[in-house]
Amino acid sequence: MEKRENVARLIESLQEEDEMVRVQAMELLGEIGDFAVDPLIDALSSPNKYVRRGSAKVLGDIGDSKAIGPLIDTLSDDNKWVRRDTSSALSRMGTEATEPLIKILSDEDWKVRGAAAWALGNIKDSRAIDPLIKLLNDENGFVRGGATWALSNIGGEKAQDALKEVAKGNGSFTQKVASNYLNKDD
Repeated sequence: MEKRENVARLIESLQEEDEMVRVQAMELLGEIGDFAVDPLIDALSSPNKYVRRGSAKVLGDIGDSKAIGPLIDTLSDDNKWVRRDTSSALSRMGTEATEPLIKILSDEDWKVRGAAAWALGNIKDSRAIDPLIKLLNDENGFVRGGATWALSNIGGEKAQDALKEVAKGNGSFTQKVASNYLNKDD
């Protein structure tokens, strides 16, 4: 009972204005580990952005795969910092997050597609190459940029071939990322 109360108090501390208090609470929740996973998953729906951000970060640190689904859902959060921390948390989940992230690359929300692309780039799983190549023609620049960066981070011949096409572009961010990747060995 006491451990559950401690977890609840630490999660409550994530809403403090003082960043050091939030950082310390996150560190302690990470040390608690598996016992804190379910309450942290519940906290992803908190009305407080700091609680959602901190919960996502700690869930990524703990790495329990049962948090993948709730983290995927959190990628549609209204707050860009919550989405960014959630994408990072999913990146730390490793290859277990690859398939769920690939599935949301077709989400109607460009912010979700983009966050998923960036997370996949950090995971570096070659299963994401074909779905990411499809995003190179996305209507949104953030999504195209994320897909370009992800492909350059994953690497491989197929990704390189796709990046060669992007590098022929018109000076956009994605063209620069592709060119930098292709010229990095020079």
